[in-house]
Amino acid sequence: MINVTKTFLPSFDEYTSVLKRAWDKGWITNNGELVQELEARLKEYLGVKHLFFTSNGTIVLQMALKAYGITKEVITTPFSYVATTNAILWEGCTPVFVDINRKDLCIDADKIEEAITEDTQAILATHVYGLPCDVEKIEAIAQKYNLKVIYDGAHAFGCVYKKRSLLSYGDISTCSFHAIKLFHTVEGGCIITNDDEIARKLMLFRQFGHINDDYFSQGINAKNSEFHAAMGLCILPKVKDIIKKREEIYRYYKNTLSKNEFNPVVCPDDFKYNFSYYPVLLESKEVLMTVKNELYNNGINARRYFYPSLNTLPYLANAKACPISENVSERILCIPSFWDLTSADLDKIVSIINSTIRKDGVQ
Repeated sequence: MINVTKTFLPSFDEYTSVLKRAWDKGWITNNGELVQELEARLKEYLGVKHLFFTSNGTIVLQMALKAYGITKEVITTPFSYVATTNAILWEGCTPVFVDINRKDLCIDADKIEEAITEDTQAILATHVYGLPCDVEKIEAIAQKYNLKVIYDGAHAFGCVYKKRSLLSYGDISTCSFHAIKLFHTVEGGCIITNDDEIARKLMLFRQFGHINDDYFSQGINAKNSEFHAAMGLCILPKVKDIIKKREEIYRYYKNTLSKNEFNPVVCPDDFKYNFSYYPVLLESKEVLMTVKNELYNNGINARRYFYPSLNTLPYLANAKACPISENVSERILCIPSFWDLTSADLDKIVSIINSTIRKDGVQ
């Protein structure tokens, strides 16, 4: 089965040679030397002041909300992975959904102000498929209303906006290093800030709130291990080549898929993309399901990403309608894009999609 993405792995010998450094010392967790080295290299790569390597990309969203004492309303996007909304709910906050724009499928910054109430404390927005939210407008709104800005940058590793890592924007940015991501540590994530005081809070939150026998705050176990850090140290030098390969796949799809498979990726000026996903926006849910099923019957597993629109989750009460997000989530499909897709694989995927569209009567 050709899946929508595939984990990039270094050679086993390369991985074990890095891991052996921790193995020989018997120091495999609790902020080991490999974790510290990975954090240092990531801070240098991303150009950020504080970065903490964590166990996953969801717990960091919870830590971000906790660090700023957010307990009330959080303005957020309905078009994201469910972890974005679940983190808000898990921390006892209320998600207030603002619809997305059609240009890049990120939260529509022009609609944020009308959603602000006296209980609004933060904006938690997602850089969808690695495309940047309107960071300038969101920052201006946040300053006007004294709100905190948290970015879910799960897809944004390697993206650069106005000569800065996209992960350097906002009061806090988070990232996922899950195995399917462009840069990964098998399981993992990180949380980023340039604020010294918040950085200390996050450091303590990650390790139960204490340093040795001195206890300073509440905390949780968000640490990661030397096994995971070793993978990150192997993958990081290869990120440039991984992005280059994904760009080649992106260009191939863009040049060979018919006009009916609209790709909504629109890169703004002064933006360097990581080409982490290739979404296609189809005519209707019915066409999407026909294409998805035909691909699956031929050994190709495309993904409805993101689906459903998060404001329609069954465990939410009184969520506001978001018609653009609801419509897009019914029609969008991410097709395979990863480092070792062959020309034959790509030809097969494009042929199935184009022929299915024609048979389905869409011209």
